[in-house]
Amino acid sequence: MKILLLNEKDMKKVFTMEDAIKADKDALEFYSKGESCIPLRTNLDVSEYNGQSLYMPGYVAGANALGVKIVSVFPDNVSKGLPSVPAFMVLLDNQTGQVCAAMDGTYLTKMRTGALSGAATDILSRKDSKVYALIGTGGQAEAQLEAVLSVRDIEEVRVYSTRKERVEDFVKRMREKFSNRYNVKIVAAECSDEAIKDADIITCVTTSKKPVFDGRLVKRGAHINGVGSYTPDMQEIDEYTILNSDKIYVDTLDGVLNESGDFIIPMKENKFSKEDITGELGEVIIGRVPGREKDDEITLFKSVGSGVFDLVTARRIYEKALEKGIGQIIEF
Repeated sequence: MKILLLNEKDMKKVFTMEDAIKADKDALEFYSKGESCIPLRTNLDVSEYNGQSLYMPGYVAGANALGVKIVSVFPDNVSKGLPSVPAFMVLLDNQTGQVCAAMDGTYLTKMRTGALSGAATDILSRKDSKVYALIGTGGQAEAQLEAVLSVRDIEEVRVYSTRKERVEDFVKRMREKFSNRYNVKIVAAECSDEAIKDADIITCVTTSKKPVFDGRLVKRGAHINGVGSYTPDMQEIDEYTILNSDKIYVDTLDGVLNESGDFIIPMKENKFSKEDITGELGEVIIGRVPGREKDDEITLFKSVGSGVFDLVTARRIYEKALEKGIGQIIEF
């Protein structure tokens, strides 16, 4: 049995953000067509270390993608100089069931999660969007920024987090990496109100248990990506936004309704229902539900993630690495 090992450097050599956005769009389509087998992920609390460990298996026949990702969320790792979201991806040959590849799941998670917001932004936001507000500066933030810059000609990015020193560091690093490449101005915002004022696109990628911006200040025609709320007690998007967005889309309906406090909390209070969700983003892609129809519509995309995105993206990375001879092969 031969197993291809791919680290982050290997993956970067063969796969771009544009590749990842295409992979996520395909994965959304596979999922909404019912052409994937993706059980809800198993989430284990490791409360004594303020952590969670998640197991995400699945099979997508159309992409020849079979495997499991093990991903953990340990916020305290930041103080230890370790990734706050460590992960490992294992791919199996769907014809034999043998392991064929193993890769850095932390980078995979960043890439596919950012690309998912990129796909939603590409499909739902106004084409003339120029101002982007990014709330959150953790391990997922950089890929969120790159994905939006990949699909829209953004002129100004405003970054906000409750920890000012992390915002300043993030802005400095992102200026060095993206300012010339995309001809964009990247600045730190003093508060979330300042960040979202007249913003065309807003992304929240935090672990907050309370809303991180005031939905009453969102401009008409804006598009919002909600990325961080992946447990029933997390709520980074306020009820006003949930109740007043013109159209609401999700990555997977089952995942969001079972895992995201953004929706679960107002549903428990009978302020919101499943019927208020326009549909899955994949249903927009296949033409089952409408996307943005008017320039002044406020659109909201909520994602909690799913193994379908990891599987399709990982399989595409594996195929490109084989094609280009990148990575280390070990034999058992």
